[in-house]
Amino acid sequence: MGKIIIFIIGVFAVVNLTACGDAKTTHVIMETELGNIEIEVYNSRAPLSAENFLYYVDNDLYGDQGFYRAVRPDTDPRGLGMQIIQGGLLSTESVTAFIDHETTEMTGLSHTDGAVSIARDEPGTGSAAYFFISIGDNTSLDYGGARNPDGQGYAVFGQVVKGMDVVRAIQMRETQGPSDNPATKGQFLTKPVRIIAARRK
Repeated sequence: MGKIIIFIIGVFAVVNLTACGDAKTTHVIMETELGNIEIEVYNSRAPLSAENFLYYVDNDLYGDQGFYRAVRPDTDPRGLGMQIIQGGLLSTESVTAFIDHETTEMTGLSHTDGAVSIARDEPGTGSAAYFFISIGDNTSLDYGGARNPDGQGYAVFGQVVKGMDVVRAIQMRETQGPSDNPATKGQFLTKPVRIIAARRK
């Protein structure tokens, strides 16, 4: 009887830990020159992307960096109405190894309003050195969406829970910055919006 009770308690403990793990998140405050953006990071649902982002936060790598790209429907060359702002390291060079691509099919997340994602070229070339925030419905960026020819979409790892007014203000800044790629012409901010600091809440 004693063994049965211990076994049952053990099962409940595992179930409880699993439930807590599924709900585990971290909140990050990103202070910009236009105001603060609070991001809820999904540690459990997108562990690789979340861990990489928090590495940049914890090591103050976003300090004095910025948001440098803003896409609006009129500057989306694919005509899909994409709306995002992109930021991170102004050099756009990763200081960490690339991370495996966590698709939205794997995580169950989606590029809804305020979703925060890892930017990439080919799958497996993503890094939190360059991330982006969705404005409105950008489900074409999900797994199987039309945005990327490889159909793998982008890796959502967080959600803006406060400060979408700041995100939209960044998106509406002048975009006359130089671009060597016709696909991003008219998308780079004339003057990047500075990230003063990022920290865990």
